[in-house]
Amino acid sequence: MSFDIVLGLLGGLALFLYGMQMMSSGLEGAAGDKMRGILERLTSNRILGVLVGAGITTVIQSSSATTVMVVGFVNANMMRLSQAVWVIMGANIGATTTGLLVALDVGALAPLFAAIGVFMTVFSKKPKVGYYGSCIAGLGILFIGMNMMSDSMMPLRDWPLFTEIITHFSNPLIGIIVGAGFTALIQSSGASVGILQALAMTGAIGLSDAVYVLFGQNIGTCITSIMASIGTSRQAKQTTILHLSFNLIGTVIFTLICMFTPLTEIVASWTPGNAAGQIANMHVLFNISTTLLLLPFGNQLAKMAQRILPETHEEAPVSSENLPLIFVDVHNISSIPIAISNLRKEALIMLKMCETNLLNAIEMLVGANHDQEKIRSREKRINFITMEMTNYMTQVSQLNMNDIDTTTCNALYKSYADIERIGDHAINILQYSDSKSDQYLTSTELVKDELMQLKELLEKSFSLLLRSRFDDSEYAFEKISRIEDRIDELTFAYRQAQIDRLKNRKVSANDCVVYSEIMTDIERVSDHIMNIVEECQRCNFALFNDETMKEQIA
Repeated sequence: MSFDIVLGLLGGLALFLYGMQMMSSGLEGAAGDKMRGILERLTSNRILGVLVGAGITTVIQSSSATTVMVVGFVNANMMRLSQAVWVIMGANIGATTTGLLVALDVGALAPLFAAIGVFMTVFSKKPKVGYYGSCIAGLGILFIGMNMMSDSMMPLRDWPLFTEIITHFSNPLIGIIVGAGFTALIQSSGASVGILQALAMTGAIGLSDAVYVLFGQNIGTCITSIMASIGTSRQAKQTTILHLSFNLIGTVIFTLICMFTPLTEIVASWTPGNAAGQIANMHVLFNISTTLLLLPFGNQLAKMAQRILPETHEEAPVSSENLPLIFVDVHNISSIPIAISNLRKEALIMLKMCETNLLNAIEMLVGANHDQEKIRSREKRINFITMEMTNYMTQVSQLNMNDIDTTTCNALYKSYADIERIGDHAINILQYSDSKSDQYLTSTELVKDELMQLKELLEKSFSLLLRSRFDDSEYAFEKISRIEDRIDELTFAYRQAQIDRLKNRKVSANDCVVYSEIMTDIERVSDHIMNIVEECQRCNFALFNDETMKEQIA
């Protein structure tokens, strides 16, 4: 009998977790771009932040996933700690929806949900329909797993040993520890609350004992964000302290209230005879009340997290070339929409560095004075980003992505290669400005004029690529294409002009060869810009068009 109970419990838990995962990935695939856009445009308005956190968590059915996203945003400098606090509060409210779904007691329809969802996923050729089918199937599988857990635990009511263990939950501290430990173990507060509801539905545990386990589950759910913060910035770690502090404060307050007031009996009276509903109601009350209570003190909570884990200057790496990436956290993917959004931003930073190196190198050919070491240091940074991004995108590509995200990820992968090659050509041009080099170019006034014309054309291409918006991207791409054709014409003409100058003994043979190499480098740079343009067109939008990047690319 005990072996059957364990098998039933494990099988039900597996289905429950798998159902939640299906719902999460399906909804993220269907609404990932919208979710990313909402979070990226988040303002410092506390009410809006709470609503966004609750809405996103309701959509993806995972407060842990939302909190991990927030940790990623803070680590990427896309969100301040004072903004993160509101989203985390909202995420705790959104986390209650799974328990409410279970409390609706629609388990009898679970096979129907599962069948409809599977048919939509298997037989529909439209990706969007497949994602929604995954959501519906996940919901059905979730309920099937819930029923399995509940049925398997029914005999436990008659076991004296189990009854003895359950009675110890009336001790608030033990109940909180058990709830926190189990939730941390399975890394899902939704699943943990679902198991508690299944246990209550058997009659083995009442609400008066279950509440303390429930409060502990809210603490245990913080383990995911704590793990996500490993290897991240100080601000990201402060975000996890914020999350943990919020749930600890709520747990202390509600534990005292339940111990010294009839709150438990009041909540039980709302849905008499529905044990799962009683737990769901208490969960909603806990999170909404804690949010309302702490909402006025959000900024104080953020400051407290900063005092607990203050900034330290000793942690900064010595080499600027190997500093952590500005947006991408290579140790944590967070979610596909955020990963791709951060990849775009990191590519923009890298492209801007390549533009600076290239233009500086050309200017040095005509006599301008730039720090060569800075240019070479920037090139090392570009190579470092390329290596980090290649490894990171390999991880991202292994995840379940929708067609739009797959296309964008592939375009970014190819664009990174083109950007890195632009950086290499900049270094090639730089070496021709070194008067100590055998390949030094002696620039005449005509050569200087020709190089400056090419430089101006390249500047226009970079400007259009970096700053084009979605609504004018076709115009920008068409103009870049015309510039590329013009550069091809000019480099051909300037090569021939240098040959003519050689014939007239106005330049040396070395100058002629070096100048031809420079023309080749400039022509190749223009080709790489066009390659990036083609990838942008394949994605049907400009890859590099984020207004929030102005400070970082300055």
